Amino acid sequence: MSLISEILNYNEQFVAKEEYKEFLTTKFPDKKMVVLTCMDTRLVELLPKAMNLHNGDAKIIKNAGAIVSHPFGSIMRSIIVAVYELDADEVFVIGHYDCGMTGLNSDKVIASAKKRGISDDVITTLGHSGIDLSSWLIGFDHAREGIEKSVNIIRNHPLLPKNLPVHGLIIDPQTGRLDLIKDGYQDAE
Repeated sequence: MSLISEILNYNEQFVAKEEYKEFLTTKFPDKKMVVLTCMDTRLVELLPKAMNLHNGDAKIIKNAGAIVSHPFGSIMRSIIVAVYELDADEVFVIGHYDCGMTGLNSDKVIASAKKRGISDDVITTLGHSGIDLSSWLIGFDHAREGIEKSVNIIRNHPLLPKNLPVHGLIIDPQTGRLDLIKDGYQDAE
């Protein structure tokens, strides 16, 4: 059985048994917060439990490394929508130790893409189109560096209020311990 068939079969039973009812909530975060975190599989259930978050408590945005790579990209758009349209009053940027973005090597990623069928012509065309894959496919030396950079971009974004607390934390993906990197209340005017 394929993965999609397995998921759809399970889903059919989930809906038929009305198991969704325990998750009913509104689109507005009860704790008025938005969380930007990493897509790491170890955090799927651990992070909400470690923060005492339940369904409906927070808007959670995930990407590789909890990184805001562009001040006008989709991550920032999601944060801005969460603040202005969905009543989020605080932002939490939460990276984690042992992150796959630590020391990410763009040459290695490009080589892997080529092994999976992406041609040299595509790579060359992207380069001639002004896309610098080497600088786009980079990570950071330490999770703290990525968190500080993302907090700084959010904190100083021209479309966000200066009194918006933007916190930075690192979670241990084994124990769930949270280490505070940046207390957003200190910078909020």
